[in-house]
Amino acid sequence: MKKVAVVYWSGTGNTEAMAMSVVQGAKDKGAEVSLFTSADFTADMIGDFDAIAFGCPSMGDEVLEESEFDPMFESCKKKLGGKKIALFGSYGWGDGEWMRNWVEECESLGVDMACDSVICNEMPDDAGKAECEALGAALV
Repeated sequence: MKKVAVVYWSGTGNTEAMAMSVVQGAKDKGAEVSLFTSADFTADMIGDFDAIAFGCPSMGDEVLEESEFDPMFESCKKKLGGKKIALFGSYGWGDGEWMRNWVEECESLGVDMACDSVICNEMPDDAGKAECEALGAALV
């Protein structure tokens, strides 16, 4: 059984709702899924999982959340090479630049992207939830 981690930061609940759909998609494909907030996940835990979904909303000038999520992700980057990952997050303005930059950064690290990233404007609608479930399934 594949072990999948879903790691997210959410300020308003939008990215948390996306994370729940990612968890559901991975579970529906038979994975053992662990859900973490970015404050509860460390780089030392990466080896415990076959695949990881990282979720973070766009903040400020289209950047990752800077006090908890970004420091956690920075500490994980060196251990992600060859690991199957997927990225998701919500936004309220802009055009998704933060996600394009994040994907590009991960690809430059040699990360195995399981699928295209998923972004939702504000709270995910039914289509957004379905995309998140598909993202979770792609990790299995």
